[in-house]
Amino acid sequence: MSAEDFYSELPSFSDFSAAGALDDYRPVPDDWFVLAADIVRSGDAVADGRYKDVNMIGAAVIAAVLNSVGRERVPFVFGGDGAMLVVAAADLKIACEALAGVVDLARQVMELELRAAAIPVADLREKGGDIRLRKYQLSPGNHLAMILGDGLALADRILKDPAMILPYSIKSEDVALPPLDGLSCRWEPLPSQNGHIVSLIIKPTGRKSLLKFMEGVAAELGFNPLTDDNRTRLAEGERLCFKFPPRGLGLEIRLTSANNRIRGWAKGLVECLAFVYGYATGRPVGPFDPKRYFKELGLNTDHRKIGDSLQLVLDLTPAQLEAIETYLTKAYGDGEVVYGLHVSNEALMTCFVQDIGKSQHVHFVDGANGGLSLAAAEFKKRKSALESRLMPSARAPAPPMPGEMPGSSA
Repeated sequence: MSAEDFYSELPSFSDFSAAGALDDYRPVPDDWFVLAADIVRSGDAVADGRYKDVNMIGAAVIAAVLNSVGRERVPFVFGGDGAMLVVAAADLKIACEALAGVVDLARQVMELELRAAAIPVADLREKGGDIRLRKYQLSPGNHLAMILGDGLALADRILKDPAMILPYSIKSEDVALPPLDGLSCRWEPLPSQNGHIVSLIIKPTGRKSLLKFMEGVAAELGFNPLTDDNRTRLAEGERLCFKFPPRGLGLEIRLTSANNRIRGWAKGLVECLAFVYGYATGRPVGPFDPKRYFKELGLNTDHRKIGDSLQLVLDLTPAQLEAIETYLTKAYGDGEVVYGLHVSNEALMTCFVQDIGKSQHVHFVDGANGGLSLAAAEFKKRKSALESRLMPSARAPAPPMPGEMPGSSA
């Protein structure tokens, strides 16, 4: 395959339990770039009750770049308060223009500061990281990237360091509005049916493989999040609630129709009315086929993914939550795992629907009130504490990626 078409021509897999098959991960070409973006002081926005705003900006980063470059060409990982994407050198200029537009829009419309950088994969490799990926098929034509190599974690450190980011920072002066077609915020929050929505980030240190470690998690939960699909999906059944007009429609209009909000409201309300009719009757409305859409909706979410670590959004009972916290606390104390965890009573879902008639849609799921963003902050604190505890061995080569056996090559 050509370097430019690396991702679009990459074979996909559809059994998530196979995400730990390390030999199938492929190194991204050296001349590709990681586009990294996150919201500055997102914790303050969470404290102010604005986590849905934060989620929308993170999803807008993905929507803008995919709309500009092409949905099959760009691997991405949604992080709650930002996103990471990997783009070919040939697509870098247009992708950076789209991302710069989101930076400007976040500041002008949402009063949130989005920092963004374009970091060469070659530079990350020189600094000790890597970007290797596989393409996971959610449903035909819809994919998520599974990424290993600690390159994303390194890109995140660069992004948040005022000195390190300077050579890579994306400027946002005199930029056009980003193309955000298909970005929407219309579903009500997804309530927990078991008691707790848990945003969980897990990374074994290498004493056990990810698959082996998750066997222990499964013993505590009574199901394995890597294999038990029916126990992990959130966007299904009674959790789904659509109200007219949607509470999130105003937020959607502010972002996607900043240059003509009257037109945006008119278009949005007409689409919502058509959706309500199809939702209530089960009958197709134009390209919208409710039966097909709801079957796909449950599949096309990113409630589990690998972006250097395993990231999950789960609905757990109080007993399951207590069991998994006890298990992870002990495993962390034994130096087997680094983890971050956040608990809320509902999940948020932000949608990116490029072509409903062609079944091209993906949905970003996160725990409410901080979700993956706060879980990631907790993860980083534990990682730093563990490295300090293991000094001087922490100065040794980085631990294996999720799923790797100790001593395996990065």
